[in-house]
Amino acid sequence: MHRIKVVNDISELVPVLRAVDTPVKLKLVQRLADAWLTSEDVEQEFGKEGAKALNFFEKLKLIDTRWVAREGRKAPDKSYHFYYSTININTTAPLQEVSEILAIASMNPKDYEKLEKRIYDAVGEAGRFFSDVAEELGMSPTRLKGLVKRSDKLEYRGHRIERFHAPASS
Repeated sequence: MHRIKVVNDISELVPVLRAVDTPVKLKLVQRLADAWLTSEDVEQEFGKEGAKALNFFEKLKLIDTRWVAREGRKAPDKSYHFYYSTININTTAPLQEVSEILAIASMNPKDYEKLEKRIYDAVGEAGRFFSDVAEELGMSPTRLKGLVKRSDKLEYRGHRIERFHAPASS
């Protein structure tokens, strides 16, 4: 099936760019475009970095899932496949916002982790409204959106930012 990921908001570029920012992620995206793989398959072929990338893709809703029965096993295994075959980028934004998003997507991991931790701590266990977090941290909405969309520890749920908890694999 041919599915198109439409990017209408400039902050959506961050996860698209981060989905292929390492050789492991790029190879995993290519494998998931061609075949259905279980988390066990991914970990065997790509190691822990691949398993972490798989969780990140699931958080970003870039992969599709289905249950498959395997010979010699009582319970089915959850398998994954890349959801989109095409990406359509259709957005207009001020140069300042585009620059900020590209800077966030390519930010040094150590610098990013400091900002992610500030947001993670500000959100707390219960999560908080996006605008309250932006105001408290003195960040523009575009900057905060980009930082959260890059994160594998944070996610949007409606108008709230919450800590991300990966769904169980089996």
